[in-house]
Amino acid sequence: MAYEKRLDGRKADEMRKISAKVGVIKEANGSAMFKIGDTVAYAAVYGPRNFHPKFLQNPEKGVLRCKYNMMPFSGAGDRVRPGGNRRSKEISMVIESSLASVLNLEDFPNAVVDVFIELSQTDAGTRCAGICAASMALADAGFAMKDLVASVSVGKVDGKVLVDLDYKEESYDGEVADIPIAVIPRSGKLTLLQMDGRVTKDELKKALELGKKACSQIYDVQKKALKSKFSGDKNE
Repeated sequence: MAYEKRLDGRKADEMRKISAKVGVIKEANGSAMFKIGDTVAYAAVYGPRNFHPKFLQNPEKGVLRCKYNMMPFSGAGDRVRPGGNRRSKEISMVIESSLASVLNLEDFPNAVVDVFIELSQTDAGTRCAGICAASMALADAGFAMKDLVASVSVGKVDGKVLVDLDYKEESYDGEVADIPIAVIPRSGKLTLLQMDGRVTKDELKKALELGKKACSQIYDVQKKALKSKFSGDKNE
């Protein structure tokens, strides 16, 4: 049976409801919350600070270090086992790579910038939500950035190209492809492109078009959250 209509009633190019807020963790140098549907990511930034052990220091530029973690009872499926695992380490590296290109790490030789990302609730799109939250947290911490980074998952369910797949769509009993992307909105450049599943060239092109459009909408939410904090207004 073809997947003609999305289970939650959304259109193909329609994301789940989004909200964002910065300055949510007082002890951090910068912090943010990003929520898309039932996926909630918190990011806290600490640094720049001395990098230990010293043999890992880079005398030419600072090091961005991200740690992604899903809380034990955050998942839509089974309980998440506490502690690091191969998946969390891989996603941490993906997030680092997605954000590094917008930071001027040359300003912080021998230093490290730590970004801790915690998922308190998940329903797919966790790495993308983590990237969005981390990008806002870095801006909240006062880092000079070329731009924010916006991220969303696009993909295909039974031949239908969609934006922002949820857990039920990712686990749909049929042909599914999941494509997380991250975009520097002003330039349109991709800082992340991964794929799990198969798509044709035309399907990938359509998915990327939908994803960039969605990232533009996410970018507006990110900017509004940052402006709200510094103007004294309430965040969305």
